[in-house]
Amino acid sequence: MTEPARARPIFSTEDFALLKEAVQHYIKVIEDKPESVKFVNLYHRLGRLG
Repeated sequence: MTEPARARPIFSTEDFALLKEAVQHYIKVIEDKPESVKFVNLYHRLGRLG
């Protein structure tokens, strides 16, 4: 019986920094819209990961 392949990460640590920067920029663009709250929460979650 063969072993399953090892899971590989989808994103690198550097990717999280880039995503966080992009989300931060987008938050400034949509700051007056209700959906900005969701992006602020995403920004904080990305900060915990990377």
